Amino acid sequence: MSYQALYRVWRPQRFDDLVGQQIVTRTLKNAIITHQISHAYLFAGPRGTGKTSAAKIFAKAVNCHYSKDGEPCNECDICKAITNGQLNDVIEIDAASNNGVEEIRDIRDKAKYAPTQADYKVYIIDEVHMLSTGAFNALLKTLEEPPANVIFILATTEPHKIPLTIISRVQRFDFHRISAQDAFDRMKFILDQKKVTYDEKALWVIANAAEGGMRDALSILDQVLSFSDNEVKLDDALLVTGSVTKQLLKKYFLEVCKHEGATALDTMKDILAEGKDGQRFIEDLISFIRDILLYQESPSLISVESTGLKKEDFEELIQLASSETLYQMIDELNNIQEEMRFTTHPDVYLEVLTIKLAQVNRNGNGQLTDQSTVDISKNETIEKLQQEVQQLQQTVKQLQSSPARASRPVSRSQNEQPRVQQKKVQVNLNKVYPVLENATRQDLINVRELWGDMLNLLSVPQRSLLHVSQPVAASAVGIIVAFDYPFLFQQAADDTTLLKNMEDALQRLTGNERQVVFVPKDKWPKIRQDFIRDHGFSKKQKETKVSEQAQPAAAKTTSQTQAASAISPEEPPLPPEDEAPAEQETVQDNQVATAQKLFGSDIVKIEDN
Repeated sequence: MSYQALYRVWRPQRFDDLVGQQIVTRTLKNAIITHQISHAYLFAGPRGTGKTSAAKIFAKAVNCHYSKDGEPCNECDICKAITNGQLNDVIEIDAASNNGVEEIRDIRDKAKYAPTQADYKVYIIDEVHMLSTGAFNALLKTLEEPPANVIFILATTEPHKIPLTIISRVQRFDFHRISAQDAFDRMKFILDQKKVTYDEKALWVIANAAEGGMRDALSILDQVLSFSDNEVKLDDALLVTGSVTKQLLKKYFLEVCKHEGATALDTMKDILAEGKDGQRFIEDLISFIRDILLYQESPSLISVESTGLKKEDFEELIQLASSETLYQMIDELNNIQEEMRFTTHPDVYLEVLTIKLAQVNRNGNGQLTDQSTVDISKNETIEKLQQEVQQLQQTVKQLQSSPARASRPVSRSQNEQPRVQQKKVQVNLNKVYPVLENATRQDLINVRELWGDMLNLLSVPQRSLLHVSQPVAASAVGIIVAFDYPFLFQQAADDTTLLKNMEDALQRLTGNERQVVFVPKDKWPKIRQDFIRDHGFSKKQKETKVSEQAQPAAAKTTSQTQAASAISPEEPPLPPEDEAPAEQETVQDNQVATAQKLFGSDIVKIEDN
């Protein structure tokens, strides 16, 4: 091929040729001079910053017998062979296309052999983050126990994708973005060597468009040279990069600062009609406002020559908008830029952007809100607040001077309703009674022993809610939990997630599915008493109990004999008030016998009133 791209022709061949990476080159040269060469290196950084070039220069420097101050001579056979890619001991691998385990195993096997011509066998693995997990594992053992005279250089643009086990076994060097000034100087040097005429403003446009990549800058420069017949002109550089001239940006900025929205829209349409890219227009405008903001803070913060404007232009621009206005403009530009990434109609967003920028710092009457107006508004607000504080202080003094009047209770009208009406507490007895019919004392003991473990399986808010509750009855199919406060009971009853989590936790701990039922603690004695009355004192049930007592123990039904040792009877159940006085003693005896049967004689206490 007769023609080569600029970034290939002018690829760095010495450490001093690398642009903007002084810390990296100094460290590598010192390592070579002092013979402190590591077995593995990691070069990480954005694209086009010299990672692969530095790896090749390092491979030449460690193998060159005529190196001076850590720099290769580039004249011996070893240096020339490495430069031309003809030395078998320097192997460059693209991990994007060789990312499998077999390729890395092949490298591991061949790395055991000694170099044939050079002193060190150097493996340069580019885009190493593309390796698979298995390939990284295959490479890990080699990095941990490397063969003698073997150096691995890993290059990547995404170091966060590399396993930490790999990073901990290499020396890491971070390559930084190349500044616009360094890119400008390098392009100027190349064009001087080629004896090509150029406009320095065009070089600044290219340097800013490269966004920190030297290779990108040389590629754009190559494109401009081809477009303008081996000459670098400002208009051609703007056209190739899609950038906007500083004068057009200045005109657009002046119009939006003066709130001339219609005129600014015409200027924006003229910019797009010239073929400028919408995204590039927003980036150039952000950079333009950033320069104004920095110059407003301190003129020494920026290089006026690199901006394409004059000092007089900046003096004029900083008078048009305050720093707060510039901050608002940058925020609007960032928002629109994010929204434009996925649209097919960028001109609509740019029109909306122009209207918004033209309306920044306008009040309701369409007048400019300058700093003096803001200060006056703040002072008025402060005075108003001070007056209100004085009035409140006077009111407090009056109340303190007449305590009897202030402490007089306010009578509530008989017909006046309370502001907050508590929700009526309701208990679903259809879920409570099935649990009580099969409840046993042993089930309640088992549940209480597991209660703390069950709470630990719940979330912190759920444990806090159950802190004021305890199980009061249990069976093989369910448990009853009583809450100390009715409003917490209602909150728990409405929480279906809490019920499900408790049931799941109990199933994990006991192996059985149990239904959880909530009751308020103040209603629990009445629920227990009604259950005993309805299920233990009817004549039919009495007869059933008598027949059950006559039967063998193995034939007894569990509907009443297993009921309630899990029920904590805090007070003995009372007989119905409407029964005849003559039958009270008999009913009371039956109640005592039934309670002793249900709860156990060791729990029931008989007291004579």
